[in-house]
This record gives sequence, C-alpha cells and structure tokens, in this order.
Amino acid sequence: MKVSTIANELNSLAYHGRGIMIGKSADGKKAVTAYFIMGRSVNSRNRVFVAEGDAMRTKAFDESKMVDPHLIIYYPVRVLGNKTIVTNGDQTDTIYDLMDKQMTFEQALRTREFEDDKPNFTPRISGIIHRENGTMNYAMSILKSAEGDDSSCERFTYAYSDPLCGRAKFIHTYNGDGDPLPSFEGEPKTLELPDVDIDALTDLIWTNLNEDNKVSLFVRYIDLASGESETRIVNKNV
Repeated sequence: MKVSTIANELNSLAYHGRGIMIGKSADGKKAVTAYFIMGRSVNSRNRVFVAEGDAMRTKAFDESKMVDPHLIIYYPVRVLGNKTIVTNGDQTDTIYDLMDKQMTFEQALRTREFEDDKPNFTPRISGIIHRENGTMNYAMSILKSAEGDDSSCERFTYAYSDPLCGRAKFIHTYNGDGDPLPSFEGEPKTLELPDVDIDALTDLIWTNLNEDNKVSLFVRYIDLASGESETRIVNKNV
C-alpha cells in the first residue's frame, strides 16, 4: 500500500475541492481529524469557519457577496456523545439526527445523494470517529454520481477498526481542476501522520494547500482516554 506524506499529497493537485483526513496520532493517544475547503468561484471563496462549542460551521465572510448559500453554508463538524462527525455538507445534520435515532452511519447516508450542482455533481464525503475505552475506530464515505450521470448514485463506505498509529486516511471531492470537475476515484489515500503537536500539523496542512484555492482549515486532536479535544481553525479571509 502506498503511504504518502501530507506535503506530497497536497502538492499533487492544485484543486482537491474539499478534503477530510482522519487517523490516529503517532503516539496512539489521540484521534486526529482535519477538514479543509478550497474554492474557485467568488461564492465558494467567500467563506470562513466559525467554532460553535464543539461544533463548527461555515459562514459568509462578506454577506453582500453571498449568491447561493444552500451548498455553501452548513455544519462540517458536529459531536454526538463519543462520536465526531465531519462532512462537506448538510449531511452532517442528517448523520447526527438519524444516528441519534439509533440508525447507523451508513444507514443515515442512504437517505442522501451527491450534491445537485450540475454539471459537477460534487460528491458528498463524510467521516465519523467513534471513541470508546481509550480506543478508536472510524469510517469514511463518499456518495458520487456514476460517471457523471445524475440518474445513478454510487455509495462507498470504508471502515477502520484499531487503526495504525501515525497513519491517516484522506478523501477529497475532486481529482483536480476541470469543467466539469472530475470526482474523486478509488479508496481513501493513506497518509503519514507525523509525530507533531496540533499547531505543527495545522501549519503543515495549511502551508501545503494551493495558495490560490485554499479557503479554510479545521484540525482537531481528541484525547482517546479523556475525550478532551484541541481545535485549530485557519481562515484565508480574516
């Protein structure tokens, strides 16, 4: 299996779109997750991340420039008990609400499809971290159109039990720039998680995202024993 560094992977494309990383720290003591957004249009770039307790939402940087909020404004991060949900759209709320009613992550996402942004049909990417008794497992999902045809939805879920220390899985929406944008293909990529603190990891990710297209970044370390977390948010618009 190919294991890439974060720097090499992020520099491999100028436009990943939105991306989710989830893994276990090198010392095995923390769950690590990161979510970033990139943008090409004025509407996509006109955003910031804002913390709301243990959740996080997107917000228009300049309200006067907001054109269509329905795929732009949402909660990328919510916490349900010992579960942390990270997604690129309002399916965060779907997962939260239906798992709170005893449905599974995969069952909740069965009620959703890719985004309705023709002709791109942007994939919905989602992740969930489950922390219990000092250990973790996690899952990632992508919902995408079949070969760009919106009449068919392809659904992929990847589950990781007792993940390796110092490794993360990475999934993103696009395989580069284009018109229409090409959707992500294949399994989540495997990345090396360096043995660094949250500030160093945040800087590593942010520095290696394409300067023209990056918009915002969220990083969280969750202590597997206590459940306490540290969060960092970086916004290009300040």
